[in-house]
Amino acid sequence: MKNSYRPEIDGLRTIAVISVIIYHAEITINNIKLFQGGFIGVDIFFVISGYLITSIILNELIDKNSFSFKNFYERRIRRILPTLLFVILISIPIAWVKLSPNDFLNFSKSALYSLGFSSNIFFWYSGQQYEAESALLLPLLHTWSLSVEEQFYIFFPIILVFVFKYFKKYLIHILIFGFVVSLIFADWASGNHPNANFYFLPTRGWELLAGSILAHFETSLGYRSKNNKLNLILPGVGILLICYSYFLFDHNTFHPSFYTLIPIIGTCLVIWYSDKNEFITKILSTNLFVKIGLISYSLYLWHYPIFALGRIKNLNHSEYDKISWIIITIICSIISYFLIEKPSRKKIYKFKSIFISILFIFLIIATSLFYLNFKNKKDIIKSGDHGFSTSPNQLIGKGNKKFIIFGDSHATHSMGYLKDFIFSNEEKDLSFYNVTHTACISLPSITNYVPKGKKKFKLNKECINLYKNINQILKSTEKEPVVFLYNTWFKNIIKNNSKTYNENLFFSNDMKKNKIIIKAILDDIIKLRRMNNIKKKWIIIGISPGSYNYEYNGYMNCYYSNRSKFNLPIYEIEECDKTNLKKNGSNFENHQIFKNIVNSEYDNELVYVDTYELYCNENYCNNFTSQKKLIYDDHHHFTYEGSKKIVHKIIEIFNETY
Repeated sequence: MKNSYRPEIDGLRTIAVISVIIYHAEITINNIKLFQGGFIGVDIFFVISGYLITSIILNELIDKNSFSFKNFYERRIRRILPTLLFVILISIPIAWVKLSPNDFLNFSKSALYSLGFSSNIFFWYSGQQYEAESALLLPLLHTWSLSVEEQFYIFFPIILVFVFKYFKKYLIHILIFGFVVSLIFADWASGNHPNANFYFLPTRGWELLAGSILAHFETSLGYRSKNNKLNLILPGVGILLICYSYFLFDHNTFHPSFYTLIPIIGTCLVIWYSDKNEFITKILSTNLFVKIGLISYSLYLWHYPIFALGRIKNLNHSEYDKISWIIITIICSIISYFLIEKPSRKKIYKFKSIFISILFIFLIIATSLFYLNFKNKKDIIKSGDHGFSTSPNQLIGKGNKKFIIFGDSHATHSMGYLKDFIFSNEEKDLSFYNVTHTACISLPSITNYVPKGKKKFKLNKECINLYKNINQILKSTEKEPVVFLYNTWFKNIIKNNSKTYNENLFFSNDMKKNKIIIKAILDDIIKLRRMNNIKKKWIIIGISPGSYNYEYNGYMNCYYSNRSKFNLPIYEIEECDKTNLKKNGSNFENHQIFKNIVNSEYDNELVYVDTYELYCNENYCNNFTSQKKLIYDDHHHFTYEGSKKIVHKIIEIFNETY
């Protein structure tokens, strides 16, 4: 059975890639984000890939009673690697200019992992949440999906050929079994291990297998649906299900999970019931949809690095900036499609030549990245510890005086220096429990403070466990530990809740609403104290002056745009230190609200550490320590050097109150 070209599949690719691009561009109309569920476009690609790959394999097995792995992997290499290598190669010099040494090092790692078909593992291991703000500044984050597909391409053909040869009668049963097991696993993991669930093939496999099941039915029957009535109705239903996901899913939706069945079923309906006489099929088969679909791979590869590097240049970007990024993406995609992608797939170019070229470019990329990072070495900033641990039993240090670090990455960014300080000769008698997790906000007010009639913010199990673990420690320890609550919780609560009802509280001037939320958080902390009969004061760490502050980014741009001129370590570039963080704006006002409530209402139970007093003078806040070392390693986390003041202040208060 010959694989006939289906133009509507390219049209479906167009719908998928457009949704992903609009989602990542974060285009809004009247403060409403378009395609807030646009990430589903990747899932549509997975179904299409599963369908096409399985069709190719099964048709070859049926027609020839054999399968050429050599030809299969050659086609995959021709299809995937040349354009990917080209995009990475072009991105390197731009990333070198725009990124900090630390960020360029991470960019380099992600590039090499993506070329090794494992960037999904890299981003999971580094704790990177796909929907987090920091994700928007990672040029190659989108390659996680390519790695998932490539891993599928490596393992699935081997399994499929084996099953076809020895267990052909049970092939459909095995495909369905794999689909069901993977789906159930994904639904469970969506609430328990959301990051691994998002990035890994075992929890994404059911989406690819959905397409495989369609391909099996088509090859075994020799046709798709012959029901004319269903052919006229169900493609439209499929598009409606996809659109429903685009507009009503958001970052709070557990994904992939049973919810993701909605767009997956929609995609399957379009693929199976498409008919040349049906309205949706005709639209998807139009010249415009097909042409965009043909360059969809290039569009997908180019859009994320262009968007990320554009944001780094200007964090305070406008809708016009976003439109310009999209235009640049389209131009680059057309160029790479005609100069790289299309020619590399033609048989007139021998695979040996293609393969040698790929190896040569790979060596250029690898050599360039190693050389530039070696050159960058003197500028690498010693960062804090942005890791995570939810284990209630993880006690760091051997001292008798115990306390708890509780919170998100803003609880851990001082961990590196804190560990060194505790293990030093100065503070041998201290130890602490590390109850933290990157991007987790874990007080009851997260789910309780939601406007009436609006859906509640969902916490995954890892974040829920933080709250359980701190209770466990408080109830089980012999002495009452002082708890250091590092937090940007209130910022996250405001932001995440704003996404549920299209109202941005944190960056607005509506401090009355902000005060309600901050008060709710502090009430939660007080309830936790009183519930455990705590007598010692707890310490609240104030908001970092650098949190999401655009002036800091201005400094970084100044340095990197003049790298060749200065040719000096980053902390010696005083010429660029003209954009000190301003001591004003909603960040400072929220800090004041937090501080005032603690001091006026909870003075007997809480101590508020004023970070603005530590890092700012009367008018502005510094980028540097007195030793000319950077305080921040990004736009909100402290460096190792920058965290020293915080750590010393914590120890000072702890020793006074212990």
